[in-house]
Amino acid sequence: MNKNDTKLFSAWDFPLSLVLLTRLPMPRLPEYLFARQANAAWAFPLVGLVVGALACAVGWTAGAFGLPAFASAVILAAVLVIATGAMHEDGLADTVDGFWGGFTTERRLEIMKDSHIGAYGVLTLIFTQLLRVALIAALLSANAFAGILAACIVSRAVMPILMAALPNARNSGLSHSVGGPKAETAATGFGLAVILSLLLIGPSTLMATVFSALIVGILALVAKAKINGQTGDVLGASQQLAELAFLLVLVATL
Repeated sequence: MNKNDTKLFSAWDFPLSLVLLTRLPMPRLPEYLFARQANAAWAFPLVGLVVGALACAVGWTAGAFGLPAFASAVILAAVLVIATGAMHEDGLADTVDGFWGGFTTERRLEIMKDSHIGAYGVLTLIFTQLLRVALIAALLSANAFAGILAACIVSRAVMPILMAALPNARNSGLSHSVGGPKAETAATGFGLAVILSLLLIGPSTLMATVFSALIVGILALVAKAKINGQTGDVLGASQQLAELAFLLVLVATL
């Protein structure tokens, strides 16, 4: 194993996280770097910064061309989905399908791995994406782009915490291959996200972050009860739910 794999932090962690969490064009990284994907999780909030900034730039441009807030919000949300290859949205749909479509741990995991989507997943995506667009539109109407950017950052800081807190529920898949980050790695990422968010929107960060953490905590308890751990799908669901929770608080306090 390359010595870089044992370091707590590396200059490669940010580009490695971009490769892992997005579909943005990136140079091909050396294969040995992928052995330290778990240690790179502290940089997940920086991925949120990049993806959020790109989406906000496109949303701002749409508004500058005279599109109403709702239309601009749809375009902004579409950029968020395209930039990540819809992996988080797919994870949310698979999680809901599995948790409530099966009666045993094995069956739930089987459903979550199935590429087909069920009624639970479809309805969840419809409702959550409608809510997401509505909340983004409200923030765009208030010219609160910083709030959207903060939501993208903080929502990606909860994934390493979930990875560190819960065991992997299966012996295969992306989450299993990545492994679990050290507690220091998860804490560093979360601290970084809070600092960035404070710089962007000030004290509003605190209540929004607490609510996001509460929602993800509930998801963790449900995941522990349903499948005795976490998977890549559960991690994706945590990002989506944390983002929605963060946006809800910001809009409620406008």
